[in-house]
Amino acid sequence: MGRSANGSGLIRLLGSIFVAYGVLFSAGVAQPLDRVTFATNWVAQAEHGGFYQAVVDGTYKAHGLDVTIRPGGPNVNHRLLLASGRVDFAMTGNSLQSFAAVAQGVPTVAVAAIFQKDPQVLIAHPRRDIDRFEDLKGLTLYISKEGLASFFQWMKHDFGFSERQVRPYTFNPQPFLADKRSAMQGYVTSEPFAIESQAGFKPKLFLLADQGFDAYSTLIETRHDVIETSPDLVQRFVDASIIGWMNYLYGDNSEANARIRRDNPEMTDAAIAYSIAQMKAFGIVDSGDTGKLGIGAMTDARMRAFFERMSRAGVVRADLDYRRSYTTRFVNRGIGNELRPSR
Repeated sequence: MGRSANGSGLIRLLGSIFVAYGVLFSAGVAQPLDRVTFATNWVAQAEHGGFYQAVVDGTYKAHGLDVTIRPGGPNVNHRLLLASGRVDFAMTGNSLQSFAAVAQGVPTVAVAAIFQKDPQVLIAHPRRDIDRFEDLKGLTLYISKEGLASFFQWMKHDFGFSERQVRPYTFNPQPFLADKRSAMQGYVTSEPFAIESQAGFKPKLFLLADQGFDAYSTLIETRHDVIETSPDLVQRFVDASIIGWMNYLYGDNSEANARIRRDNPEMTDAAIAYSIAQMKAFGIVDSGDTGKLGIGAMTDARMRAFFERMSRAGVVRADLDYRRSYTTRFVNRGIGNELRPSR
């Protein structure tokens, strides 16, 4: 009996030592991070700030991720790279592009909508007779080929705009600046700043989202196979990105902005500050459903309403299975809401 008891005690002692050693070992050796490449849709700018924030402040790392941000540009097709497996996640412009992926058989799906409002605006001169969106119907409109095929078709259907008033927009503001009876497309976060800086006047802005063009924008997309094989990876990337955006909007974003300027040396502090201020003022990232559901929110009801609106305007086919373009599985959990300042 004595030998048996002593043997049992020794076994328990050795077991305790091994457990303690295991705890110390795991605490002292960092767990390997999952490497992830995230492709943005344009060169580095404040509109990508939350993703940069999550890199520089360690949020991605805290979620077990080693994230590389791959900036886009005019001659880069990151959706193609995503579909071919060369990047893990990519940013897409708005819900229409997600619908187009379904129509074209591209195996991608939106898992979060960082912008609750598409930042597309029409920009007009500060005229007294231009106060309402409908007042733009009497002006020459500089619209890009892509805009003409998308949001302008909605403008025609819902407001009665005419293609006769459209002139090609080549991303040069000079024709608009030279004609006070004109308006041009742009993003609320960038083109108005350039106009104020170059022309010295504050233009009138009409955010299409506030007129009913309620597309989600700056969506995070991945492939269906990534969701099927690595749902935890997707969840961690979405959660960390949301927290990054909360910290970028409401915390110290100086290091993230420095990283943006490093990746895009043409970006200035003033332009970044303007973009952040506009995102807050117009509720681009944090508004509507995000108050409860959190940044990145998407709802079936809103996605359906937008699809039906675009279908009526002839922008998308009525028989398109738009539900394949997105999933709400990884959002609407109120992640990061505690980081929002009290209002």
